[in-house]
Amino acid sequence: MRAWQIVSDGGIDALKLAEVETPEPGHGQVRVRIEATSLNFRDLMTVKDPVARKLPYPRVPNSDGAGVVTAIGAGVTEVAVGDRVASCFFQNWADGACSVGAMNSALGGALDGVLAEEVVLEASGVVPVPDHLSSIEAATLPCAALTAWNAIVGVGKTKPGDTVLLLGTGGVSIFALQFCRMIGARAIITSSSDEKLARASEIGAWKTVNYAKHPDWDAEVQKLTGGVGVDLTVEVGGAGTLSRSVGATRVAGTVALIGVLTGGQIDPTLIMRKSITLQGIYVGPRRMFQDMNAAIAADGLKPVVHETFGFEEAPTAFHALEGAKHFGKVVVAV
Repeated sequence: MRAWQIVSDGGIDALKLAEVETPEPGHGQVRVRIEATSLNFRDLMTVKDPVARKLPYPRVPNSDGAGVVTAIGAGVTEVAVGDRVASCFFQNWADGACSVGAMNSALGGALDGVLAEEVVLEASGVVPVPDHLSSIEAATLPCAALTAWNAIVGVGKTKPGDTVLLLGTGGVSIFALQFCRMIGARAIITSSSDEKLARASEIGAWKTVNYAKHPDWDAEVQKLTGGVGVDLTVEVGGAGTLSRSVGATRVAGTVALIGVLTGGQIDPTLIMRKSITLQGIYVGPRRMFQDMNAAIAADGLKPVVHETFGFEEAPTAFHALEGAKHFGKVVVAV
């Protein structure tokens, strides 16, 4: 079988497509024929800077995959050959709060990932795929969708009629927009592209803000909410945008901190003065993944896939993600 491997700190174009032995599942494990894998910003950063993450070489990147079980190891009863499954970002986080053990089981980082034709995963580290989704669609769920669900439903406890601010139109934000529609919450979304904002409106955004035209977009959000602010902000920018996110959020509201894509300083005074709850989010546990999939199946939600590349085109897919022109998810079909 073939697998893409990080073999140096040479970045995207140094990825190696290697011939490796087909893995065999051990006790409590399953082998999955990967049919699609989606790309996250975290995967891109891992490929570009493996040294900062102290990764051993070779390391297979990517956390998010979907496919078909082709073999099961001893002791596996809840998964059968032929089942359609998706990988869990963390192979060892069943439920409850995050832990060091869970963090040390992340695919495409601490463990080999799923940018391969076949992979071995823990039987407790996969979940069934909603029947109405293709493997390409299901491959978008493990990281971006679950992170958005955790922000909207878990941390945000969003209710019908609540107002939520979403930054940009990447995978997490677009899933969060779809979950807001599902719940009946009002979503405000930002972008520097009027075309992307128009698409966001088509799939349920209540209001949009072009931050290129409104650099003080937090003030614009305040205007849209009658000077109150939003109940929840899904913050994917990081330190460079956090102060404005706090400014756009109501007193005693919540900011779900997901990404650290931009540098800058964080002034805790801004958080304290408004009694803001600032919660870091690192994807979520398997139980939450199962709950999210049940909601997706009941609603019939379809993930937004921007572009799909062939397996041999994986480096091109990473370059496309790096170019940040996408609306939704970038996927590699295996």
